[in-house]
Amino acid sequence: MADILHNNSSSNKRKRGFRLEHWQGIALLLILYDVVAVNLAYFMALWLRFDLQASAIPEEYFYRGSHFAPIYAVICLAVFWVLKLYKSLWRFASYTELVRVTWASVITAVLHAVGITVFFGRMPISYYLMGALIQFVLVLGVRFSYRFVLLLRRHDREAEPGVPVMLVGAGAAGQLILRDLHSAEQVGDRVVCIIDDNPNKWGREIDGVPIVGGRDDILANVSKYHIRKILVAIPSATAQQRRDILNICKETDCELKNLPGMYQFVLGQVTASAMRDVSVEDLLGRESVKTDLAEVYDFLHDKTVLVTGGGGSIGSELCRQIAAHHPRQLIIFDIYENSAYEIQLELKEKYPYLNLVTLIGSVRDSRRIFQVFHDYRPQIVYHAAAHKHVPLMEDSPNEAIKNNAIGTYKTAYAAMVHGCERFVLISTDKAVNPTNIMGASKRLCEMIVQSFDAKIKAGKAHEIPQLFTHAGMENADKDGSGDVFRNAKTEFVAVRFGNVLGSNGSVIPIFRRQIAKGGPVTVTHPDIIRYFMTIPEAVSLVLLAGTYAAGGEIFVLNMGSPVKIDTLARNLIRLSGFKPDVDIRIEYTGLRPGEKLYEEKLMAEEGLRSTDNEMIHIGNPIPFDVDLFLTRLGELMDAAYANRADVRELVERMVSTYHPERAGK
Repeated sequence: MADILHNNSSSNKRKRGFRLEHWQGIALLLILYDVVAVNLAYFMALWLRFDLQASAIPEEYFYRGSHFAPIYAVICLAVFWVLKLYKSLWRFASYTELVRVTWASVITAVLHAVGITVFFGRMPISYYLMGALIQFVLVLGVRFSYRFVLLLRRHDREAEPGVPVMLVGAGAAGQLILRDLHSAEQVGDRVVCIIDDNPNKWGREIDGVPIVGGRDDILANVSKYHIRKILVAIPSATAQQRRDILNICKETDCELKNLPGMYQFVLGQVTASAMRDVSVEDLLGRESVKTDLAEVYDFLHDKTVLVTGGGGSIGSELCRQIAAHHPRQLIIFDIYENSAYEIQLELKEKYPYLNLVTLIGSVRDSRRIFQVFHDYRPQIVYHAAAHKHVPLMEDSPNEAIKNNAIGTYKTAYAAMVHGCERFVLISTDKAVNPTNIMGASKRLCEMIVQSFDAKIKAGKAHEIPQLFTHAGMENADKDGSGDVFRNAKTEFVAVRFGNVLGSNGSVIPIFRRQIAKGGPVTVTHPDIIRYFMTIPEAVSLVLLAGTYAAGGEIFVLNMGSPVKIDTLARNLIRLSGFKPDVDIRIEYTGLRPGEKLYEEKLMAEEGLRSTDNEMIHIGNPIPFDVDLFLTRLGELMDAAYANRADVRELVERMVSTYHPERAGK
């Protein structure tokens, strides 16, 4: 793998070197051309002044011009270099380049008139005027000739077959996309009309392509121009505006491409190749959650951070964002070596100076987790390790308890006795009024961190039962004095959010695979709804929880309106260029064991408190008997490791809101 990465890096360097040499070669040719052109211009002026007869030019004029020529060439090259005439991409030559050439011509014309007159002698008036004009034409002409050739080639291609394209957006980004397509070497996409909501642009043209109307005219012009592809280039639009336009576009049978965001425009990455397929995320229409990165930076900077489940969808994104905030050390802990290795390679390539440690192990192994805390002393823990697949956990309920609940308990205990500052649990909205064992196990996780927090705040950390033996406590409390409990200071919090778009096992990757196979796309129920967020949003919430935490909170994200899974499936089929129930059939399979039609974000008893971020709230914890809970948790652990069949009944005694008999209703 290292050889492959090295070869790819070497290949990229060779390509960059080739492009640099190519650009330097063109610049050198242009310099040589300018040396000839600027002097030829003034000799042509003399030639014109004396009726196109070189023999009629007085000898003193010829002498003055020829001796000033090398000096003038140096002056012109210096002025042209300062005005960046050798750094422009002439395939995109436009008004800016015209202004630069004009200023260069004016400046050099003045310097020529002053220089030759003062140092060599006076020349005819027409010599100064005609020389400056001819120089301007020669210097400008060679630079715009490339665009002129491309324009002729484009007109030739318009008669050839190509994919008729509609461009949405006549702003700066849209114009760059249009020019990039026009200058493409190969015959391919051909922009035939442009859509823009600004009425002042309607009826006008950009590079010969008409602006035919606003978003309400999309469907009519798709039919009129036989459009097969739509490119949406409006990076400054809000998520709601983009969603409204995309909702109109997806009613057509056209392939959709989208310029993701304003950052690409700012970074100069606006090209046809930067356009990506429109995703379901684009149709959700919710602005991304804004996080105070400075606050997160202050919290994570120079800290030792442990991420359990660091190779998973949420865990790996946590690692990416944490790595960007300069921790002292980042520890990835995961049981799956392939996913851990993948994120390790990614972070090492992107952050070569990051102090990164990748460890393999299970949170169910108390000896291993205690060893990790003893050796590395993490100050902040993000606990993302968990089983999350609802139907699979229904078939293996004891595994859900062992990994989710007991694994969380062991990790939290190790964090407490080793002086960890913050412990952030990754929870889910399925923990609210759970009807499945996965959701109930995550509610147990929330109750575990609430129990730890309550005991620590009461100064009774020593009352938290160990529940396991020979886990490495001898390293944490060698003299048996109990100082690790009296000085316990860990703040325990939980972060609860909904479904994550594109995560492992989520519906969208499943739908994509089913569409690729030609269908059917399976939806459990036509009325099932879910809250959705992107992986970066979810991780931003987790990081903010770490900064806002005082201990014992359950943080909840305001995820906007819920989305029908049936609507998601139909949109995804349309975005793939097919018609739902015509090209790709949708099949309803019925609710799976433990599945609900909707998910809640909070229990009714919890209520909400606001934070500094309007998208993030805090649920007030539901009180419960902590001592009774911890006692029963020990019994539950024994039952789970004995693989008892009545584990659901035991969980129901501990989680009052868990009602497995309501599954599927």
